[in-house]
Amino acid sequence: MAFKPALDDGVYLRESVQTAAKILVVGHFAVGKTTFIGTMSEIPPLRTEEVMTQAGEGIDDLKGTPGKTTTTVAMDFGRLTLSERLVLYLFGTPGQQRFVQVWEDMSRGALGALVLVDPERLEESFPVMDLVEHYGIPYAIAVNRFDDRPNHEDAEIREALDLLPETPLVNCDARDQRSSANALITLVRYLQSRLT
Repeated sequence: MAFKPALDDGVYLRESVQTAAKILVVGHFAVGKTTFIGTMSEIPPLRTEEVMTQAGEGIDDLKGTPGKTTTTVAMDFGRLTLSERLVLYLFGTPGQQRFVQVWEDMSRGALGALVLVDPERLEESFPVMDLVEHYGIPYAIAVNRFDDRPNHEDAEIREALDLLPETPLVNCDARDQRSSANALITLVRYLQSRLT
């Protein structure tokens, strides 16, 4: 499943686009949100990545994230044209608790959220899920599978996150366009099902 830019230069939308939907890509620190948006965006994504400094020591927990040297400090933004008339705007939020203030603005007008989780750091997902629920945003869970991590059954993850039966859970690799697209499709189908 290959996505093509909306126009040859990939920057401007077609005049036929009638609907734009805002989707949040959220998750805890260093779960792969920036990578996911970069993988899915048909335009060069807007990134606000900055080099991590000593000021973040003791605040940002780097356990489980070897080699991480940058972090999102405002948001990531990408675009994905689904059809002649429909485009998704993807907004990635920073994962650290100190950026919670950004959430209020980011959540306005959001149709839904894709919550990325690391199966080895599930406990870090609870504050993010609490925020999504606080703002009343319907969401799906995308388990970002990393190559060198043990595999957990979906039922185990569902139980550990205390998900409602109707909450979609899908596996993905944020670096892979096909599996990332499948995660977005899962969310969009869930959002559609809530409208019927």
